Amino acid sequence: MSTTPKMKKITTRTFLKKKQKGDRIVVLTAYDYYTAQILEKSGVDALLVGDSLNMVVYGHNNTLSAEMDKMLFHTRAVADAAARSLVIADMPFMSYQSSTETAIVNAGKFLKESGAEAVKLEGGIEMAPTIKRLIELGIPVMGHIGLTPQSVHRFGGARVQGRTEVGRNYVIESAHALDEAGCFSCVLELMTAPLAEKITKAVKMATIGIGAGTHCDGQVLVINDIIGMYDQITPRFVRRYANVAAEIEKAAKQFSEDVRSGSYPSDEESFLE
Repeated sequence: MSTTPKMKKITTRTFLKKKQKGDRIVVLTAYDYYTAQILEKSGVDALLVGDSLNMVVYGHNNTLSAEMDKMLFHTRAVADAAARSLVIADMPFMSYQSSTETAIVNAGKFLKESGAEAVKLEGGIEMAPTIKRLIELGIPVMGHIGLTPQSVHRFGGARVQGRTEVGRNYVIESAHALDEAGCFSCVLELMTAPLAEKITKAVKMATIGIGAGTHCDGQVLVINDIIGMYDQITPRFVRRYANVAAEIEKAAKQFSEDVRSGSYPSDEESFLE
């Protein structure tokens, strides 16, 4: 019998307890089984199957064309690897905005079909009634305010939020609305650090920052960004911890050289009889 202690499963309640204790929450995106398995071993608290996969996996310019089927497929792969981490699925563009009924059906699919344990919706005050209804039906919701990538065309690009009084008031009012609706957590994206700090201190839900300064209850980044899977320009808030793209290129070049020189495969790598 194994004597290795079993790590306790992270739940939405864990997020709230960590906030109360002042323990920082760690979230990373994941889009496939083996990456999720590696991140699970690293001890992250949650795996977000972000619609960012539309960009970092499929090479599109934004998140808007991510579809339900695509998100369900990737979420299932991540959930199959996650024994400890909380699995949160991004609801893609127009899978929840058109009506509360549509949101209920699609959010239910993430829990029933893909193994997600919570869903994430973008939007502030205007989404609070829908979020409240989902939570009433037993579907945990992570909110997302500040810069919301699904509204990239409305914002006119990636612009820091909270630099005007009107903008600050909207974000603050939205945070309170989502908190009152029952969100266990909320992503605060690309906003001034003082604004994120004010929100974090004012709400019961755990705040997860991305480009929102150091005072949030936790942080999230895209896994492809932090491991250096591509050479494109990354936002100033991204810290790169590895250069995987360079290692893959190096391995592929070496393989190419070995094949062309005839050194691969060797006799040891062949079946001679």
